[in-house]
Amino acid sequence: MITLDTYKSDVECAWCPGCGNFGILQAVKRTLSELDIAPHQATMFTGIGQAPKLPHYMKINTFNGLHGREIAAAQGFRLVNLDQVVLVHGGEGGIYGEGGNHFVHAIRRNMDMTIVVHDNHIYGLTKGQASPTTERGEITSVNPRGVIADPLNPLALAISQSCSFVAQAYSADQEHTVQILKAAISHRGLSYVNLLQPCVTWDKHHTYTFFKTHTTKLGPGYDPRDRAAAMALVTDSDKLPLGVIYTNDRPAYDTYIDYKVTVDFGPEKMVKARQTLDRYR
Repeated sequence: MITLDTYKSDVECAWCPGCGNFGILQAVKRTLSELDIAPHQATMFTGIGQAPKLPHYMKINTFNGLHGREIAAAQGFRLVNLDQVVLVHGGEGGIYGEGGNHFVHAIRRNMDMTIVVHDNHIYGLTKGQASPTTERGEITSVNPRGVIADPLNPLALAISQSCSFVAQAYSADQEHTVQILKAAISHRGLSYVNLLQPCVTWDKHHTYTFFKTHTTKLGPGYDPRDRAAAMALVTDSDKLPLGVIYTNDRPAYDTYIDYKVTVDFGPEKMVKARQTLDRYR
């Protein structure tokens, strides 16, 4: 039987006391255990930052790579490991900034994996620089007069590209976050969850109090298949919506690949292959 203890790690946690990542870590463990997914059945891809430290603090297969490149590695792995649950966890800096191109093209391909972005509106590990989601006018360690650029709206970006599952959750709401993560992992195709969390050290604006008063859960009357309504919700709403915001039934990328095809690499074909390669050297 899979329990929370199944995912227990003895590695000492290095997050700041009060960090929103603690809630995310617990939610991930609960989600996997309640879905009866064993540690050997899932692989988590991360880059560099506070969010990518998450798999260090639990027992799970892990690929820890370059900052913002976790999605690229996860896509290749997913295509040759169809029996694995593939998870990507990263901060909004790595996923939307350095790795923004990988994020967009994973959506376009509709890879069958789950991307969870820990969005605390700041680069926490590197001492509080503005991130792609830092709001205009926000004071940061390197923006003493306030951020000039407008923030990225990643939810609107994902919906505009017909991402097959778009959701948002809040790290301090454990039950709702687990519910969203379960739905994301169970979805066939690219599942994307923007997971709001406070940075208690470097962001004094997006606090626990802020998120409590500026978020709202989507009610049972909301239709996540209405793309226009979803776009309006993430661009015009006064509060940050929590729940499954948009979903569709686009076929996952690997459904188009015939994995039964075999390739004849006999002596003659190998010679021709080498001759072809030599022409480009």
